[in-house]
Amino acid sequence: GRLVDLNRILGGLSTEGDRRVADLSHGEQRQLELAMALAADPKILMLDEPAAGFSPAERQQLVAMLTALPADITLLLIEHDMDIALQVADRVIVMHDGSKILEGTPDEIRASQVVRDIYLGGGHA
Repeated sequence: GRLVDLNRILGGLSTEGDRRVADLSHGEQRQLELAMALAADPKILMLDEPAAGFSPAERQQLVAMLTALPADITLLLIEHDMDIALQVADRVIVMHDGSKILEGTPDEIRASQVVRDIYLGGGHA
């Protein structure tokens, strides 16, 4: 089976084995959760708002971790931070008020006036 370099995902946490999880920061706990999920060698990884509560630096670390995942892992990401979603995804489905409004590549999503109006600060549709 596929082996993910968990030390790369864990980053500095790989030297923190004697700390209790409760003593880790929110970002470190989420990093550990991601490593635990990847240790199961998944074919599909589903993450619901993985950047919630992260600092800007932690958000960029998360993007780096997710974009470094092996290509044979399908990532299903629910993320309200459009910057993160558009950096990580190959395909994007944009929902608004419970309805699908657009599906496409990150470039297609960025180019959509409707998406810009609703989510990227261009006003309200």
